[in-house]
Amino acid sequence: MTRPAPHQQLDRLLAIMARLRDPVNGCEWDRAQDFASIAPYTIEEAYEVADAIERADLCALREELGDLLLQVVFHARMAEEGGVFAFADVAQAIADKLEARHPHIFGEGDEETGQTERWEKLKASERAAKGETSAVDGVARALPALMRAEKLQKRAARVGFDWPDPTGAEVKVHEEIAELREAEAAEKLEEAGDLLFAAVNLVRLNGLAPEDALRAANAKFERRFRAMEALAHQRGETFAALDLDAQEALWQAVKASERAKTA
Repeated sequence: MTRPAPHQQLDRLLAIMARLRDPVNGCEWDRAQDFASIAPYTIEEAYEVADAIERADLCALREELGDLLLQVVFHARMAEEGGVFAFADVAQAIADKLEARHPHIFGEGDEETGQTERWEKLKASERAAKGETSAVDGVARALPALMRAEKLQKRAARVGFDWPDPTGAEVKVHEEIAELREAEAAEKLEEAGDLLFAAVNLVRLNGLAPEDALRAANAKFERRFRAMEALAHQRGETFAALDLDAQEALWQAVKASERAKTA
């Protein structure tokens, strides 16, 4: 199979986007969009890419990467219409950044310097150039809260503000549980946030990515919940009509079935 030249298909995609945004002959929906209205789609498509990878579905990954590329092209087109920058500027910026961050590959960087040390120095230099002074500067506010909590904690850890091992974080989780239990109604939201933040810390210090852990937990819950519904249906019962004890019995039956399959 002969693949088309990358630049030809990219030029085609850019031309399609320009046509869709044409103020006279373009698509009404595409013309009506702006950066803010498109941003949620951009985030959604990034998660669709992650989902395809998690499912090891390479056909879906190809499609989802295309959807994500469309988001970049869409934002770049709107910026070009405003005279701010164009797609080529986006590509140039990331190419320049990659070369600057890999001087040992593209320049005269020191081969003896460790990769992590070299990376941290380059990142610190980039933050300084942007006028960022705090260790937590540059952690995007638009990130999902769980992911942003982990990034903030990692940034703080770089300057020594971290538990030496998971024990302290575990104690903190129990402390936050007690504070949430005892909190007045007006304080519940803050205390709930503190508990979640502490849980992220504990998971991180166990060497796990909180986002990955929660995604796995979501998938497990969904799988087991669907199995409970199916089991109730097989027994001629309506799951929603069962009391909590009966539903819990189904939950335990599904768990036991899973354990038996993996034994």
